[in-house]
Amino acid sequence: MPIYVYEIVNSDGSGGNRFEIQQSMKDEALTEHPDTGDTVRRVMLPPNLATRYTPGQTKNRLDNKNVEKAGFTKYEKDKTTGKYHRVAGKAGPEVITKPNSL
Repeated sequence: MPIYVYEIVNSDGSGGNRFEIQQSMKDEALTEHPDTGDTVRRVMLPPNLATRYTPGQTKNRLDNKNVEKAGFTKYEKDKTTGKYHRVAGKAGPEVITKPNSL
C-alpha cells in the first residue's frame, strides 16, 4: 500500500505540519487529521525514482575487472605500510612507495 503525505491547513489557508499515512489506493483522500480532527489536504510530491547513477551502479562500474577492461590501472593503499599496490591493470609498477624527501 502506498504512503501518502498530508499537511494540516492553517486558518489562513497556508500549509502547516506534514504527516504520512499508509492508505489503499482505493481509499478517499483524508479531509481531517485522524488524531486531532484538524483540516488536512493531500500533498502531491514527485515520485522517488532510481536515477541512472545509483551508488550500487557506480561501485559496479569501478570494479577491478571493469577498470582493467577499460585499460586503466588501479592502486589501493595498504594501511599498515603506506604503500600502494596494483589491484587492476597491467601498466605501471607493482608497488608504489612514497618518497622519503616529501
